[in-house]
Parts: sequence; structure tokens; C-alpha cells
Amino acid sequence: MIETIQHDGLKWLHISNPTEEDYRYLLETYNFHALDIEDCRGTNQRPKIDEYDDYYFMILHFPYFDKGNKFIRIKEVKIFWGRDYVITIGKSHWIVKRFFDSISEELEKNKELELANILKSSDLLLYSLLDRLMVETYTLILRIGAEVDLINYDIFNRKAQKIIELISITRRNIILLNTTFKPQLRLFHQFESGGIKGFVSSAEFDMEDYWGNILDKYQKMYDLVEDYGELIEGLSKTFDSLQANKTNEIMRVLTYFSTIMLPLTVVTGLYGMNVQLPFQTQNWAFWGVVAVMVIITGALLVFFQRRLR
Repeated sequence: MIETIQHDGLKWLHISNPTEEDYRYLLETYNFHALDIEDCRGTNQRPKIDEYDDYYFMILHFPYFDKGNKFIRIKEVKIFWGRDYVITIGKSHWIVKRFFDSISEELEKNKELELANILKSSDLLLYSLLDRLMVETYTLILRIGAEVDLINYDIFNRKAQKIIELISITRRNIILLNTTFKPQLRLFHQFESGGIKGFVSSAEFDMEDYWGNILDKYQKMYDLVEDYGELIEGLSKTFDSLQANKTNEIMRVLTYFSTIMLPLTVVTGLYGMNVQLPFQTQNWAFWGVVAVMVIITGALLVFFQRRLR
């Protein structure tokens, strides 16, 4: 089903679940390249911007949390961008549908003054869509930062298993964000540098500052992701060191205990043999052996205590 918003000659077509009939309509009406339509049919496409004489085709990736609200997933946002239209196609990020519905509702309420800038040109509409995707992505990244801060705060307090799980999930999410942001950074550089010119001339409306704003936001988010990656790596090493130190402490206590028990085991083993031993017929023999064992234990404790100073 093709949903349409039309205002002053500008169209926004949103096709959430495209059929072959929808693809045929796009080919016949807008004369899009067959390879672009093929990319719309597929999934797991690389982010890119294809430039043609009368339109651009973009595939961009934006993150979101899964239903469990724990792991980050990636949604492809596929956009055809022409002089008087913007077409979003496929199962895009939920922000795209929300923005489309909000504009549709406001047009029904005749809020033309509020929508004047957004629907002034296809360039401004695309900018507004990208800006909302950036804001949602920034909110997601701030949540990742809060999780890193939580790990930093609880690394000395929580149980090891929970910290290991939290570090693993956060590191996985950061790595996914990093691999998503890195290839797209150069794409957004094309907007500011003029590689992607758009369809509004500077005499009508200067979009340079708007594209620069998009790049600044994306660069800021990418820098944050890299910083969080370094922080989580450092926290992971710190946690590993803490766990190794705890293990060493446990091993040291066990070593002390084993070392103290060894001579006591030898003494009890000797007097447990069925052979004639000195003083074994004396009434004080048992208490004498116990006294010897206590002396040995005390001597070893004093020895270890002095060695640890």
C-alpha cells in the first residue's frame, strides 16, 4: 500500500510493505533504475548514495533496541529523493512512520504554517526526516553511555556474573554502533562538501548549514561511540584485573591452609600407623601430640605473617 502526503506540489510517498505492483508503479512513474528497485527488494544492503540525473537513491542504517530492550538492531532506511518528491520504501525505522503520520495528521488539521518549512522543498523534508532519525539515535547512544556509567559504578559492588553479562552486552552494542557509523560518516560528508548538491539552489534556500548540522550531529555521535568503546574496554580490563586479584587471594588462603595442614597430617599419620612409637603407652601421649600440632600451627602462622609484611 502506498501512503501519500501532497502539499504545494511536493509529495512524500511511504511504502512500508511494497508489493511487486508497487515496484512496477515506481518503475513506470518515476523511471527509477532497475538496480535500485532490486536493492529495495533485498535486505542487508550496504549504506550508500547513488546519484542520477534527476534523483538520488539512499540506503542508510539507523539503530534501535529490540523487543527485549537489551540488544541493538539495525534498520535500513531506503529513500528516493527527487526535486518534488521523497519516497521512503520498505520496513524502515519506526521514526520514519511516526514522522509521516505526524505530518499527515497536521495537514488534516490545516496546520500549514507549522509545516511551511518542512514541506517547502524535498531537500527540507529530507533534512527534517534525517534530523529526527539523528535525535532518536542520539537518545539511544546516551542510554549506552548510561550503561557504561552503571558498569563503572557497580564494577566493585555487583556479582561477577551480572557484570560480565552487562559488559558483554554493552560491548556488543558499541561494536555494532561503530561498524554502522563508520561507513556512513563519509556519506554525510558528501552533503556538507557539496558532493550531494540537492535540488534547491542557494538563491532559493541555502541548505549548506542544514547539511552541516546533520554532519555535526553524526560526527558527535560517532565520537561518543568511540569514547564509550574505549571506556568499556578499559572497564573490561579493570574487571579482569579485579577478578584475577580475587582469584589470587583465594589461592593464597588455600595455599596457607594446605601448608599448615601438611605437617599436621604427617604427625597424625605417623601416630596412626600400627607400629611401636615412642611414648605411645604414656597417658599424656595424646595431649602431647596435640600440643606439638598446636606449636607447629602457631609457628607457621607467625612465619607467614612476617613474610607478608
